[in-house]
Amino acid sequence: MTLRPPGKPATDLWRKSPAGVLDYEIAQETASALGRLGRALETALKALADFDAAEPLPGDRARRACLVATAARALWEFIVQREACGLRDTAVVVRMYKVPREVHDRMGAFSPGRP
Repeated sequence: MTLRPPGKPATDLWRKSPAGVLDYEIAQETASALGRLGRALETALKALADFDAAEPLPGDRARRACLVATAARALWEFIVQREACGLRDTAVVVRMYKVPREVHDRMGAFSPGRP
C-alpha cells in the first residue's frame, strides 16, 4: 500500500502506479471511517454518561436501555472497523474510551428487527 503526506498532488503517484492511487484512496477512506466511528462512539458514551449524571427517574429505564444499546452498537461498529484495519486489541479501546461494562457486554447483541 502506498501512503503519502496529505496535500501533495497525486500526479507522480499516478504515473508510477495507477493501483497506488487506488491504494492511497482506500487508505484515506479507511482512516476516515475509523475516525467517524470513533467520534460516534464518544458521542454515544457521553450521552449515556450525561443521562446517568442527571439522576434519572425510575421510569426512565427504557430511555437508558436505548442509550446503552446505541453505545453498544457504536462500540461494535468501531471494533469491527479497527479489526478491518488490523488493530485487534479490543481491551485498549475499552480502557481508552472508558466503556462501561454493560455497554461492553451488549456489544454485538442487537434487538429483533435490527441488523
